[in-house]
Amino acid sequence: MLNTPLSPRNLNRSFDSIIKKGNVRKIRFHDMRHTHASLLLKQGVNPKIVSERLGHANVRITLDT
Repeated sequence: MLNTPLSPRNLNRSFDSIIKKGNVRKIRFHDMRHTHASLLLKQGVNPKIVSERLGHANVRITLDT
């Protein structure tokens, strides 16, 4: 590792490669972020906490997506 930030393009390429090798349904890396938030809300985590974790400007953004 070079201790440099991973570019979004390279992250997506790596993720796509892993998905393909794993022979699973194609999803985008960003889909995992949405799923993570949905699962937290379903488990009863306070929407404000989820919103902060996602870096949203306000809770409404979290709840509307």
